Amino acid sequence: MRLGRGGRYSLDAFRHEALGEVTSTNTECLARVRQGDPGNLWVTGDRQTAGRGRRGRAWTSEPGNLYASLLLIDPAPAELLGSLPLAVSLAVHGAIRSVLPPAAEPLEIKWPNDVLIGRKKTCGILLESEGLPDLRRAVVIGIGINIRHRPDDAPYGVTSLEEQGCNISAHELFSHLYREMAEILDLWDEGRAVAEITRRWRQVACGIGQPIRVNLPDRSIDGRFAGIDDRGLLLLDTGHGTQAIAAGDVFYL
Repeated sequence: MRLGRGGRYSLDAFRHEALGEVTSTNTECLARVRQGDPGNLWVTGDRQTAGRGRRGRAWTSEPGNLYASLLLIDPAPAELLGSLPLAVSLAVHGAIRSVLPPAAEPLEIKWPNDVLIGRKKTCGILLESEGLPDLRRAVVIGIGINIRHRPDDAPYGVTSLEEQGCNISAHELFSHLYREMAEILDLWDEGRAVAEITRRWRQVACGIGQPIRVNLPDRSIDGRFAGIDDRGLLLLDTGHGTQAIAAGDVFYL
C-alpha cells in the first residue's frame, strides 16, 4: 500500500486521545466536532457507559475490550462516501488478522462491515455523520472489538479474541488498528479507489454463493448472496432476478 508521510491520511496526520470511562467514543467525537475539532482524531475509552451499535442497539462495553472512534471531516464527496464502510471493515480485518494466532478460526467480513471469526461476530462498527454549520460533514467511525468480553444474550454467534487464543491488550490492538486504518484510508483515496476496495473486500468476504436472508425495515428477502457490485451494494439472487441492496441485516441460512 502507498502510505506517504505528510498526506491527508498518513500516520502522522492523526491525533489520539485516550480516555478512561466515557458514555461512548462516538458521542465524544461528535461533541468534539461541535466544539470545533478539525478532525483526524482518534478517541479511545477504557469503558463505555452507553455504548451503542447499529439501529440504537446497546453494545457491551466492559474494560478489556477495544472501544475506539475516528473523527473525519469531509472524508469524500457525498456520491463516493458509500464505500467507506467497506474500507473501514478491511482496516479492522487487517488489524485483527495481524494478531490472531494461526490456530484461530477463519477471519471473514460479513456484509457490509461485520468482522467474524468462525462465523461469529467479534467486532461492531458504527458509522455516524452530522452536518456542520459551515456545510462540511463530520463522519465518526466507531469500532468495538471483543478482546476479553462478549455479550451473552446476542441473537447471533459471538466470540472474542481471547477465546481464539489471542491474549492482547486494547492498547496493543489499537496500535495495529491505527496503522491499518491510515493505510486503508490512503488506499481508498477519498472514495476514488472503490474498485480496489471492493476487490479486496471480496477476497475476505463471508458466504458468497450461499443462501442468506436479508432483513429490511419492512420485510425480509431470501436468496443467494451473489457478492457485491462495484459500489459496494449487496447483490441478492432471488431466483427471479438479482436485487442490489444498500442496507439491511444479513443472516446465513
